Amino acid sequence: MGDWGFLSKLLNKVQSHSTVIGKVWMTVLFVFRIMVLGAGVEKVWGDEQSMMVCDTTRRGCKNVCYNQAFPISHVRFWVMQIIFVSTPTLVYLAHVIHIMHQEEKIREKLRENDETKDLKALKYTNEKGKVFIRGVLFRSYILNLVVRILLELAFMIGQYYLYGFVLQPKLECEAYPCHGTVECFMSRPREKTIFIIFMLVVSCVSLLLNVAEIVYLICARVKSRRTQGYPPTPAMTNHKTFC
Repeated sequence: MGDWGFLSKLLNKVQSHSTVIGKVWMTVLFVFRIMVLGAGVEKVWGDEQSMMVCDTTRRGCKNVCYNQAFPISHVRFWVMQIIFVSTPTLVYLAHVIHIMHQEEKIREKLRENDETKDLKALKYTNEKGKVFIRGVLFRSYILNLVVRILLELAFMIGQYYLYGFVLQPKLECEAYPCHGTVECFMSRPREKTIFIIFMLVVSCVSLLLNVAEIVYLICARVKSRRTQGYPPTPAMTNHKTFC
């Protein structure tokens, strides 16, 4: 889990600038993807090539058969998926930090000119520096969610076309340097299939959470338009969405 420490710290900062559903998505990412991947999946797949048995003694045949069946290891594929899916969120975090830095400069200038009454005119933060998801941040957040949805779909489709969602215990290979058709047998195929299905379900849950968050943000935007003229109030997460 030490390898995930830096990414976890960055994503943890995003929680303070996310909606309630965004916090749930982050929890699913940490607990059911990163922790499960580090605690269990890597150990299950640690013997995928060394324990594969083929009915041939020809040198190099086993490696070629494994490479043919698995162009990329499941573990490395899921690591790539987590990193790619998390990247739009990190880009959004950078955008939030940039906005906060800009508004902090405005806040300091107003205080220097003794215009503290104009602090309420700040667009994205209040007097205490809390961030509101509206305007350009709203569009940035929506774009972050759309990209995450597309990436989740792309990785699920890619996994299906690479090796499906069920690990077959027997693999057949005809590639050089094997002679004829060679049969290879994977170790613990049922246990690995369970993990494959589990990671697929988690991906589907993350996908649904992203869709639900988009609906939530759009509904909040429509509601804010109907109640224009009222000052924004922090939601349960201390951040409310406004246009």
